[in-house]
Amino acid sequence: MTDLHTSVKEAEEITTETAPLNTGTVISIRGSVVDVRFDHQLPPIRTLLHTGTKKQIAIEVFSQLDAHRIRCIALTPTQGLARGMLVEDTGKPLQAPVGKEVLSRMFDVFGNTIDQKAPLKEVQWRSVHNEPPALERRSTKTQVFETGIKVIDVLMPLERGGKAGLFGGAGVGKTVLLTEMIHNMVGQHAGVSIFCGIGERCREGEELYREMRDAGVLDNMVMMFGQMNEPPGARFRVGHAALTMAEYFRDDEHRDVLLLVDNIFRFIQAGMEVSGLMGQMPARLGYQPTMGTELSQLEERIANTGSGAITSIQAVYVPADDFTDPAAVHTFSHLSASIVLSRKRASEGLYPAIDPLQSSSKMATPSIIGRRHYDLAQDIRRTLAQYAELKDIIAMLGMEQLSPEDHKVVGRARRLERFLTQPFFTTEQFTGMSGKLVSLDDALDGCERILKDEFEDYPESALYMIGAIDEAHKKHKPLGAKEDQHATSAHDA
Repeated sequence: MTDLHTSVKEAEEITTETAPLNTGTVISIRGSVVDVRFDHQLPPIRTLLHTGTKKQIAIEVFSQLDAHRIRCIALTPTQGLARGMLVEDTGKPLQAPVGKEVLSRMFDVFGNTIDQKAPLKEVQWRSVHNEPPALERRSTKTQVFETGIKVIDVLMPLERGGKAGLFGGAGVGKTVLLTEMIHNMVGQHAGVSIFCGIGERCREGEELYREMRDAGVLDNMVMMFGQMNEPPGARFRVGHAALTMAEYFRDDEHRDVLLLVDNIFRFIQAGMEVSGLMGQMPARLGYQPTMGTELSQLEERIANTGSGAITSIQAVYVPADDFTDPAAVHTFSHLSASIVLSRKRASEGLYPAIDPLQSSSKMATPSIIGRRHYDLAQDIRRTLAQYAELKDIIAMLGMEQLSPEDHKVVGRARRLERFLTQPFFTTEQFTGMSGKLVSLDDALDGCERILKDEFEDYPESALYMIGAIDEAHKKHKPLGAKEDQHATSAHDA
């Protein structure tokens, strides 16, 4: 009886191992779009399929055309693919590795390690397609997330478990600012940091990896890249894969996660390419008609729950510096803080080139940041706005035509602008200046003292590229002090 039972069990195992896979045939290839015919069972949408001579080409089911045909988008290059080739149904969606084993490693969209180290052996895999947390799971507590960058912490504070966007055109410093935030936060951040590179340069990924390794903060960091040389399907899914890792650390490990995305516009751009390849009717400026839905599916998964929080900082490329572009407008609506970078400020050497009048944060209310901080931020904005209005008069008539009160406003505003500049750790090799990490208290103290005209006798350059306000004393003496010193020397002579 035992022998019979063993024989039946062995026969079942053999049958399971040799059971035919659900297979189909390639019937059409148009760039990254592949049509496949299945005669038996049609794979569901978002299923991952493998094809090619060595099953090296991965494609994802995008739509079902009829009872036997599906349309897929390629996640890898389709070179060598031909009509009539066999397609295998994996029976699973695209998956990402999760767990403590992924820390300090670098991955591509498929979860393959790309840091030239040994591949992961035993690791848990999860689908990259997950629903956002239910409303009852979300936390309503608000807490400020300090960055160590003066202008951000004072005027547009970030939210723990919120989403912040760095908006700017090409070459105004989005990636540098994001890299500086990584440097400042990863060291002091108790949780896990995940960097997701979407459609950006491969060089930047390698530089970031080396910087984080040299800084010794790689142990609590994960990097995932879908760079600009990869097909649109891969760039379109890499954000979901990185979020799957972040959700594991939040929900299973109960840890806070810092998710840094560079660049969310490239995610929208990849969706636009996929939409065009699939033959969908384009909307305004050629964007996909489903842009709002696709962006929401990604952004709404970034949330603060009772078990932990995912705080996200995203760089957002703004085409031609046009902030009315649909991609920028749709992204604005998801963010708790919008940090706008200005080309004009960059040209004046005021780095970080953040425009304090266009940038905003929903955290900047008295009930969250406190009455003193709120009033100071309002005074700073009011002073800078008055200076912006006076610039036209100064350009036409000169400073001499201003009233004494306006003279004081201009002096305060110009000193505030220079105090809110800051040398970065990540640009030390280019500027020759040591980076500064400034606490919120020091930043508020400096702004308050400038508004009280305490540094009225100091040259503006004394406040440029410093950390705390007391560094101005070491950098320069007041203008009057030098004159008094010369007068005393002459009298003694």
